[in-house]
Amino acid sequence: MTITPQQGIMEIALYQGGAASVEGVADVVKLSSNENPFGPSPRASDAVRQSAGSLHLYPSTQHERLREAIGEVHGLDPQRVICGVGSDEIISFLCYAYAGPGDEVLHTEHGFGMYKISARAAGATHVEVRENNRVTDVDALLEGVTERTRLVFIANPNNPTGTMIDETEVTRLADGLPENCMLVLDGAYAEYVEGFDAGLSIMEGRDNVFMTRTFSKIYGLGGLRIGWGYGPKEIIDTLNRIRGPFNLSAPALAAAHAAVRDTGYTERCRLENAKWRSWLAAELGKLGVPSDPSECNFILARMASPEEAIACDAYLKSKGLIVRMVAGYNLPECLRITIGDEQACRRVAQAVKEFKGRG
Repeated sequence: MTITPQQGIMEIALYQGGAASVEGVADVVKLSSNENPFGPSPRASDAVRQSAGSLHLYPSTQHERLREAIGEVHGLDPQRVICGVGSDEIISFLCYAYAGPGDEVLHTEHGFGMYKISARAAGATHVEVRENNRVTDVDALLEGVTERTRLVFIANPNNPTGTMIDETEVTRLADGLPENCMLVLDGAYAEYVEGFDAGLSIMEGRDNVFMTRTFSKIYGLGGLRIGWGYGPKEIIDTLNRIRGPFNLSAPALAAAHAAVRDTGYTERCRLENAKWRSWLAAELGKLGVPSDPSECNFILARMASPEEAIACDAYLKSKGLIVRMVAGYNLPECLRITIGDEQACRRVAQAVKEFKGRG
């Protein structure tokens, strides 16, 4: 074939989403994609149903109603909010707008896979730096910055490790970057951390810090693909120049608007997640399967070896429990396990107990 893609595109490894089925097993619980086991707010579901009568109409191009709701709930300026098809699209916008051939995009060794993919799609070079026992290492990031670094991505708390760094460390990172380098705070799991503002206080007074968020996790709207970003007005204006005019559907906008306003439902989901996250981590710990303290809706279970992780994953699948192997995130000995409801958590603990007992 004489039609060929841009240089470097075919070197990008395909993103692998969490599996959703097991051949030959009927009673399956999917714990591989960090989805909210309780689903979206009933108000969000109602909003989607009510939008069905106007599917022939184009959605809003500027997303004013959703941006105003986000601003009201989080105390933000709606003019500094941009909405996208999941936070993935916002991440891609940032790379397309601010990184290209000859530029570098920095992220940590266990960072979210889309940082690498989006950087390479934009023609930039992705640079991976070490973490400190699965925790973001600010010193390593600062050492990794060169004159070509344009973007630094950190997820805080991080996926797939579940760990996070405190405000002092994030501030030190922001202050240590050169003026022409942007720090991007990925807050996909921020709502799971009690009292956490996802770095908003750090952004004030700085023009080189940007934040991304999603409706796919605690809001339970992964199937509609909605995300948003917040940053300096100049950056928002730049990203809107490459954003498609109708990138979000009317049902998605309606659902997100209802979901972000239903703060009571969001808090109930956070509390239930915290309860069963602690329980499952403790139960697995008793079985000799440790995990770092997680601030997300999953735990990263550490097996004794990559071989044991593969075997345990296979055994869990045989019991209808789908978790996530994370060898692609440089964690071959680990399994990322989404926190499900009580029944799912108890099934996981029992299955791991059986696996360990089998030797």
